[in-house]
Amino acid sequence: MILFFGTRSGKPETKKLFNSTCPYCQQRGTLTAITQKNYFHIFWIKLFKISSTTTIECSHCKRGYYETEFTEEMNQELSKTMN
Repeated sequence: MILFFGTRSGKPETKKLFNSTCPYCQQRGTLTAITQKNYFHIFWIKLFKISSTTTIECSHCKRGYYETEFTEEMNQELSKTMN
């Protein structure tokens, strides 16, 4: 019997951060959060989430931010939108 298993990423989830300011260009309402989740699967059926990464990009200056670079304002708005 052949058993297919491994990991794969799910669909990215995007959320607009309307009340956050970009630390680089100081524009308000231009940030978008993108969350990518990775899943363990057997026979291409997702069983459980392994990891999750979130990045934020400014649509004005195109600057990207990793989770370690998030400001307190970004973290607060992300936690509001995730609930």
